[in-house]
Amino acid sequence: MSDLSSIQPVVQAKGLIKTFGRVVGLNSANLELYPGEVLAVIGDNGAGKSTLIKCISGAETPDSGQILIDNEEVSFKSSLDARAYGIETVYQTLAVAPALDIASNLYLGREKRKSGILGSVFRKLDHSGMRNTAKEQMTKLGIGTLQDMSQAVETLSGGQRQAVSVARAEAFGSKVVILDEPTAALGVRESNQVLKMIELMRDRGLPIILISHNMPQVFEVADRIHVQRLGSRAAVVTPKTHTMNDAVAIMTGALKVDEKDQALGPVRVPATA
Repeated sequence: MSDLSSIQPVVQAKGLIKTFGRVVGLNSANLELYPGEVLAVIGDNGAGKSTLIKCISGAETPDSGQILIDNEEVSFKSSLDARAYGIETVYQTLAVAPALDIASNLYLGREKRKSGILGSVFRKLDHSGMRNTAKEQMTKLGIGTLQDMSQAVETLSGGQRQAVSVARAEAFGSKVVILDEPTAALGVRESNQVLKMIELMRDRGLPIILISHNMPQVFEVADRIHVQRLGSRAAVVTPKTHTMNDAVAIMTGALKVDEKDQALGPVRVPATA
């Protein structure tokens, strides 16, 4: 662990403002995500955490403020723009195509074509290649319950469907993976599998933003915890410096955290450092 100030954030949000008519979604919101960390974003309903994440993932465009990727200012007009920068998002609604198989879901919108004239002229898809790569991706994330990549997603359990969504994000998220309530609809066993996947991605150096209401899970996997309140950042703490009760108190405004006591810098040294 370290708080080396020399480490450059992968993603920065500076002074983001977003309004919806008279409703203020973000009020000068800030966020920093560092290499190889899990940054949990927590907050009460209406705190602006979803709006903040949507701005970073391209689903919303802030009215003002800056978003920087590797210290380069970017402007996302859509989620496709964010994906082009290597930012992948997994939503709690399980955005999968039930009638398609696992491999097709993994490559949805990014299908591989066969090499040579079959792919370039006849536009034939490389189904076997996608299935092989999908199997490698599942194995890499420790998902041993899914063996047949030609199995329709509609036949899978909720946890297995979420695993497919996370595997897809990890496969194409070269910079950041954002997980929005990934265990909200899952049981204990399936939730633990998703948490293990998060740890595996983090251990390989992929930074993750985790939005969650589940405090025990947040304190289990997060390196730092960004507390959102009333449209802006109330504090950044760590599981080592603050308790779950502290986090809830910050969310409600019952506890104030001095800036000098906040974990605004990285708390782990990435493997590449």
